[in-house]
Order: sequence, then C-alpha cells, then structure tokens
Amino acid sequence: MGNPERWKQRLQNLSKAQRRLSRACDQESYNELELAGLVQTFEFSFELMWKTLKDLLEFEGFDVASPRSVIRTALEARHIDSEQCETLLEALMKRNLLSHTYDEQNVLQAQELIKSQFSPVIHEITKYLEGKSGN
Repeated sequence: MGNPERWKQRLQNLSKAQRRLSRACDQESYNELELAGLVQTFEFSFELMWKTLKDLLEFEGFDVASPRSVIRTALEARHIDSEQCETLLEALMKRNLLSHTYDEQNVLQAQELIKSQFSPVIHEITKYLEGKSGN
C-alpha cells in the first residue's frame, strides 16, 4: 500500500493546474505566446493528472508505472469511465504532436483538442478525485 498523503498532496497541485487550464481554455482567441502557454498548461496538467491517479492506485495496492498502464488500471479500478479512458489515451498519443507549438497547423489542432476534449476530461477527473479525497 502506498502513502495516502502522497496522492492527496499531488491532488492539491493538480487542482491548481486544472483551474489554470480551465481559465486558459476560456479565452476566445490567443496570440502566439498564449497558444504556447495553453499547450504547456495542458501538458503539466495532464502530467499531474496521471501521476495523481498513479499515486492513488499505488495506495490501493496496484502496481503501475507508465502513463498508459495508469490510465488502463484507473479504468479497471473504476476511477475513470471508458470514454475518459479513450480520451486520455488519445491525449497521451497526441502529447508529442502538441509539443510542436512552432508549427501553426499543429498548434491550431492542439488548441481545438485541448479545449474541446482534453481539458473537460481533466476537469471531470480532478473533481472526482477531490470528492474521493474528502476535500
């Protein structure tokens, strides 16, 4: 069994990151720097989200290491549903594409994916985890 405080401590950081991501997604338009900031905010929110799930799963006795195994195990443990699982696996696959913010086509695709698909799922999972932690 893992440390119960570890996942709850990481959750505090995830909650802050998720709020920042939501604010970034609320903008109507972006200049070049703001778009890069949106992508980077998504990247660290996604990273905190899967690592928080990893810490929770380890606390519950699961042995997980990679982001993919964490996402799949979170589905098995019923912390996320199948639709969220698919979206997170897609986000994991697209993460490399999203980091190429110098390519205008990529960054516009990243903006759309983050705002319409990835950010809402990170928000749902963060709220679920906050409820589970008792906060």
